[in-house]
Amino acid sequence: MTDKTKKKIEDYLNTIYDSSVSKPLTDRLYRRLEKFKDDFKDLASPERGLFHQEDVFLIAYGDMLQEGGRAPLQSLLDFYQHYLKGIVNTIHILPFFPYSSDDGFSIIDYTMVDPKLGNWQDIDHFREAGCNLMFDAVINHISAQSKWFQGFLKGEAQYQGYFITVSPDEDLSMVTRPRSLPLLTAFDTADGKQHVWTTFSADQVDLNYANPDVAMQVIDVILLYIAHGADVIRLDAIAYLWKEIGTTCIHLPETHAFVKLLRLILDEVAPHVLLITETNVPHEENMSYFGDGTDEAHLVYQFSLPPLTAHALITGSAKYLRQWAATLSLPSDKTSFFNFTASHDGVGVRPVTGILPDEELNLLLNQATANGGRISSKTNLDGSTSPYELNISYFDLLNDPNSNEDQAVQVGRFMASQAVMLMLKGIPGIYLHSLIGSRNYAEGVVQSGQARAINREKLDYDQLKQSLADPQSLRHAVYQTYKQLLELRTTEKAFHPAGEQQVLDMGDTVFAVMRTAPNNHTRVVALQNMTAQPQKVTIEAALLNGNRADWLDLISQERYAPQDGKLVVEAAAYQTIWLKQTE
Repeated sequence: MTDKTKKKIEDYLNTIYDSSVSKPLTDRLYRRLEKFKDDFKDLASPERGLFHQEDVFLIAYGDMLQEGGRAPLQSLLDFYQHYLKGIVNTIHILPFFPYSSDDGFSIIDYTMVDPKLGNWQDIDHFREAGCNLMFDAVINHISAQSKWFQGFLKGEAQYQGYFITVSPDEDLSMVTRPRSLPLLTAFDTADGKQHVWTTFSADQVDLNYANPDVAMQVIDVILLYIAHGADVIRLDAIAYLWKEIGTTCIHLPETHAFVKLLRLILDEVAPHVLLITETNVPHEENMSYFGDGTDEAHLVYQFSLPPLTAHALITGSAKYLRQWAATLSLPSDKTSFFNFTASHDGVGVRPVTGILPDEELNLLLNQATANGGRISSKTNLDGSTSPYELNISYFDLLNDPNSNEDQAVQVGRFMASQAVMLMLKGIPGIYLHSLIGSRNYAEGVVQSGQARAINREKLDYDQLKQSLADPQSLRHAVYQTYKQLLELRTTEKAFHPAGEQQVLDMGDTVFAVMRTAPNNHTRVVALQNMTAQPQKVTIEAALLNGNRADWLDLISQERYAPQDGKLVVEAAAYQTIWLKQTE
């Protein structure tokens, strides 16, 4: 590594620690990275291009597909090979480590694959099959059952500085709360009762990054994931990493400095590996994790997209979605958006703060509860509570599960939401339950007592294959429609993540985007009818740049010819139209 790199490391560490800590820690980290580079020389090859035309992610738990006689990770790999290859190139396997709660996000051991799922060899097989992988770095907290925390409870010297203990009399009123649970949890330790910082639950104990040994342990975990073939590292709940009493304890300078340090490490030892931050917060706060466009996250989750897309389809008006999308910009070509509509978590509503008026947000909340969902809340600084996320399958957020509405209409409405995601600039992330049209798993909520279980059902793989083969089934209809869109998107240069995007105003009933390929030659006008009624769209001559060539809908293969310098297109209910100029 160069002296310049070493100086950057020290600069970031100086933001986090005083010089008495940062200088020796810089030397310690420098030696560790030099050894890693020496051990894994092939990973330090020049950057192979950050974003690609084929980039589509699937989000899934390692045990979401189950069948007798086979490890769940092997079933997931089989699903990739038979249903995803050619339309998905990356799988985000949600935390696949031993855990004690929160469906994997309370990790007992960062270094093991949960034996219930498989082993490291099963992870390796994905790479051998040509599939890229996203790993979770759940580094804000660790399980109360972990070796680290159990050592703390027993009084073992090594772990005494690993966690944050606070007097219950301390004024913590300024701390931002993502949950309605207590911030501190009392534990009996070898030194008596102590109150420990637990942002998310009593079983998820926050790590103390004021201790440089914790920072080094976590960096070693990141390096382990890179060594095991991670192509993308997801920083879970990263916004809460640094704690300082008397502040909000969210988005602090030390947190950003640590993310920048991790980015610098990736750039140095494995420049092909992408860093993505998971920060379910208002839009402007979320965008801050791009840094200057070169020094922090490569990707950020587009958290405002799921609630805004749902709102547009529920109301039949894309007004707020269009206004928000028109403001989107990236700080550099080293960054991109991670677009999604659903995940293992609920649909966050904090990210539409300042975007959706309260009365419009209430429409979304009411729809979720009417369609069998739940509303999870957070505690505010004044002690009140407010909605945090909608817990519901995305399909049922848009479609009443008790309705007699024709299946084709429901599929059309749902696929309209997915098409919006696919047409936008960035990389799409598709939750497995969205790819196959899953509905609310109400039994899971009753069984677990957890609202998020409504969208985390584990499926019998053999039954799923039967449903996907049945032309009459909902799963078949959703998957086949999705497959067609993905086959088109991954081969059309205008949808490249580095391509340009212009959000068009075609009225409130149609969401419209023009995408232009990086070479500036190929253009696609993507139109999405957000309503259950036909809509007529007129594209003016100025937008066509005076070009009189015909336009082809890539999806239906219907051709449209401009007349008098205008292109008039009629979109059926919920129809998706991707228009490309013909030669």
